[in-house]
Amino acid sequence: MPATLSRRAVLARSAILVPIGLPGGLIVRPAMAADYSFRQFHNQAASSPLHRRLVEMWLAIGAETNGRVVAEVFAENAGIPGSDPAALKMLISGELDFFTLMGGILGQAVPVAEVQQVPFAFRTAAEAHAAADGALGAYLREEMAAKGIHGFPVGAFDNGMRQTSSTRRPITVPQDFEGLRIRLPAGQMFTDTFRALGAEPVTINVNGIYEALKSGKVDAQENPLAVNEVFKLYEVQKHLAMTNHMWSGFNLMANGALWRKLPEDIRAVIERNAAKSVRAQRDDQGRFNAGLRTTLAERGMIFNEVDQTPFRARMIPVYAAWREKLGSKCWALLEGHVGRLG
Repeated sequence: MPATLSRRAVLARSAILVPIGLPGGLIVRPAMAADYSFRQFHNQAASSPLHRRLVEMWLAIGAETNGRVVAEVFAENAGIPGSDPAALKMLISGELDFFTLMGGILGQAVPVAEVQQVPFAFRTAAEAHAAADGALGAYLREEMAAKGIHGFPVGAFDNGMRQTSSTRRPITVPQDFEGLRIRLPAGQMFTDTFRALGAEPVTINVNGIYEALKSGKVDAQENPLAVNEVFKLYEVQKHLAMTNHMWSGFNLMANGALWRKLPEDIRAVIERNAAKSVRAQRDDQGRFNAGLRTTLAERGMIFNEVDQTPFRARMIPVYAAWREKLGSKCWALLEGHVGRLG
């Protein structure tokens, strides 16, 4: 019988080693000689701006620490079974060192993190960034720490505003969602939002979207435009509605126990370079998403604009329910950034 690989063996076979670079491009020491060797997971493709900036971030950290720190960056969570939810459990248990994850899925462990996905709250990605870097983000980091997760002061990478693509028909008004089987990531906020619109939610990890659309298991999906390009969803979708219904981003996190054990100087280097990488990636992603409308139209996708007013009206019961779930403090911090909801 073939041997069964352990999870750590899978990681070892899937890793992308980040060498330690100094001026001149030298590798100053092998990974095994480093004082600190980390694993960094994310769920995007290796061609994504997120992957590129994470690799650059760890290279810069390695250079600044003179090779004391090395990291392996794993695109698409190294293909582990269970994808994001499984990786989140690994992060909390200490089996994984660093991870990026959207708030909706993080909400499985830190319930208030779902606030990042409140529908039609953030009007632009820049508004969401300001909230993540401000008072709302500080509150979320406190709640993360209580669950054994370290969050970063400037740690919200961007994915962009979420749009809706469909196979059967274009989406123009709320009624177009009636009976539509739509792929959603894990997270109760997503489920509540689309049920309020009359859709039939189907939870599928990001690495399964393409096959679910191709097979007809779902009729639609919602994601920033970059996901349509990176995962080639244009091959199995036709209509793309600019619903701008949620902001999507990736929270950079570390295992809390690991973080507390690191020397202060190492923590400072990581936080400083993380902030620089986050800001650069936000710019990258903004430009990428802005140019994708033309690119995806050339690939055959048909775009349409959406008036958000009737959609937002359907969210009133969702807002009422989530104000109670998230708590008055969290909701007040959100409204402090975006204005009154509901």
